[in-house]
Amino acid sequence: MLVAGGLVFPSDRHLGLEYPEVPSCRPTTLTPPPRPDPSVLIMGWGGGGSCTPRPPIRQQPTPESRVVTVVFLGLLLDLLAFTLLLPLLPGLLESRGQARDPLYGSWQRGVDWFAAAIGMPAEKRYNSVLFGGVIGSVFSVLQFLTAPLTGAVSDCLGRRPMMLLSLAGLATSYALWAASESFAAFLASRVIGGISKGNVSLSTAIVADLGSPPARSRGMAAIGVAFSLGFTLGPMLGASLPVDMVPWLALLFAVSDLLFLFCFLPETLPPEKRAPSVTLGFRAAADLLSPLALLRFSAVARGQDPPSGDRLGHLRRLGLVYFLYLFLFSGLEYTLSFLAHQRFQFSSLQQGKMFFFIGLTMATIQGAYSRRISPGGEIAAVKRAILLLVPAFLLIGWGRTLPALGLGLLLYSFAAAVVVPCLSSVVAGYGSPQQKGTVMGTLRSLGALARALGPMVAASVYWLAGAPACFTVCAGLFLLPFLLLRDLRPPAHTLKAE
Repeated sequence: MLVAGGLVFPSDRHLGLEYPEVPSCRPTTLTPPPRPDPSVLIMGWGGGGSCTPRPPIRQQPTPESRVVTVVFLGLLLDLLAFTLLLPLLPGLLESRGQARDPLYGSWQRGVDWFAAAIGMPAEKRYNSVLFGGVIGSVFSVLQFLTAPLTGAVSDCLGRRPMMLLSLAGLATSYALWAASESFAAFLASRVIGGISKGNVSLSTAIVADLGSPPARSRGMAAIGVAFSLGFTLGPMLGASLPVDMVPWLALLFAVSDLLFLFCFLPETLPPEKRAPSVTLGFRAAADLLSPLALLRFSAVARGQDPPSGDRLGHLRRLGLVYFLYLFLFSGLEYTLSFLAHQRFQFSSLQQGKMFFFIGLTMATIQGAYSRRISPGGEIAAVKRAILLLVPAFLLIGWGRTLPALGLGLLLYSFAAAVVVPCLSSVVAGYGSPQQKGTVMGTLRSLGALARALGPMVAASVYWLAGAPACFTVCAGLFLLPFLLLRDLRPPAHTLKAE
């Protein structure tokens, strides 16, 4: 600290400004130097008689808080556009059948032929469930295949250009959906959207690029909040609008997202930290595209300082639990809107209210309960939540009244708010600090693979045997991940997932 004229002035080092040492032109005489002028000190000249001027302050990099805010707002716009469709899909598919769309009609005839071949009575009202499962699975499969490749290219070329390219593809998909009313154009828009849906993994990579752990923690939390808000507000907004306006609003959100990130998103991966070639990234991405390699955590086992034998076995078991849970959960999640539409004749607005209730319940439980689970108690919380899914889906599958449906959705929302965050927290405790990204990336890819397969399998069972049988079988299968967790203990030093 510098004292001048009774006033205390902080030195440059107290202000956090570090400058290189510069030779001083301090006089060599022993005569005491004159009292320094405070105005000189304020202007940045050295004290103690030095006449050395300080160099100008360099321009600071983009504040990390600003990056987190930009990622949050951009992801929220994207998720609002994506979730507008959720409550409309059952009615949209049925309207295509009633309009005698050529492509939809050919799908209908093919399914009817297959039903006759296996001796199953034709239930055309269930065909829309099967078609919805196919569309959902195709979208997720494309996302599963392209997201690791997009990330590998961004490791070489930077995050910003790949993010803008992904958003341009999403805007193109919504424009195609809005410009044409045919079923073929709708399918093409979903294919383009699935290929371009790498922006979510890129948002995670941008947050992981931030320098300080607190900023990364805030960024991951902001991504979670964006998902909660998107899946709460988007379906309600889509259900409250005329069907013809929804694709145009989705296009508006997508274009706004593209322009916003073009103006405000900085590049977070400097050239000196980028991969030397795309080929190396593609080789690493291959481990994220092989289901067997994902389940065995091959990228972690072959990396530097891999977990020991027992810890690696526990990690693989946790990965299998995560995959089985999301495989069953995503399939039933996708057929839920069709069940409400067919059994309770829910309109699009009522579907939106149902999704709003689910999202609001999840957000409340995450804030009041999930965040308060102490380290080491995550596995016990996951086991309790998985057990709740058994009565939840039995109530949803067999209930014929709205109170039974509401109670089932309440238990369903509780489990959805607990299982994935707690499993992620436990998995984050495995592997060395240099392998955290690889461990969590493998876990995310397992989740994407489960969401790619789950809707198709659940929709097929729903089509073959009906809703009660579908929800009963899957409710019983939830006991598999519960049994896998029965004697599993968290690692000695479990770290909270960022």
